[in-house]
Amino acid sequence: MIKFVVPLALALVLWLFLRQWPGRRRAAFIDSYRFGETLDQRLAARRPELTREQRSEVFAGLRDYFHLCRSAGRRMVAMPSQAVDDAWHEFILFTRHYERFCRSAFGRFLHHTPAEAMPSPTSASEGIKRAWRLACARENIDPKKPNQLPRLFALDAALLIAGGFVYQLDCMAAGGAGTGYCASHIGCGGGCSGDSGGADGDGGSGDGGGGGCGGD
Repeated sequence: MIKFVVPLALALVLWLFLRQWPGRRRAAFIDSYRFGETLDQRLAARRPELTREQRSEVFAGLRDYFHLCRSAGRRMVAMPSQAVDDAWHEFILFTRHYERFCRSAFGRFLHHTPAEAMPSPTSASEGIKRAWRLACARENIDPKKPNQLPRLFALDAALLIAGGFVYQLDCMAAGGAGTGYCASHIGCGGGCSGDSGGADGDGGSGDGGGGGCGGD
């Protein structure tokens, strides 16, 4: 009996490894990818108020966003940060580099689509809910009772981005002041989104707010 069980167990371990390998390889690629000095210069021209250190934080946020898109697969992930969206815009302009990046990171091209072109009125709100859940999971934050904001949701406020998306942990403050979105009730907020290629099992619906572009 044992001589049958051991080979089966080894075969199962090998199957699980091979099944997870593409995702791990793509995650490692995203982690190690160098955005380059030229792209940094483009972002500096677009956002001259940001220091080099602040731009590095924006590119770290872009890396976070790409990880969320990889995890979500073909489900839409909305973009919670205007600053990171600006960096994404600039990256897309390097069309050949961006296409090669997408093939290695997602196995397909990650499009960037205006909110007006999204498939349904609820797409943006579903996408921002998914972005919230995935970003919280990535940073080990309770999405329903957060004690801090994930980087993607905190960047615009931290960098004082004009026209940026501001999220608050204090829902009373967010609702009363009218200056931000309630993070833990994330039926609002978000800008653009990406759709890359698998499924995370996340749903979500509700009211959307903020934002303007997306990916599919």
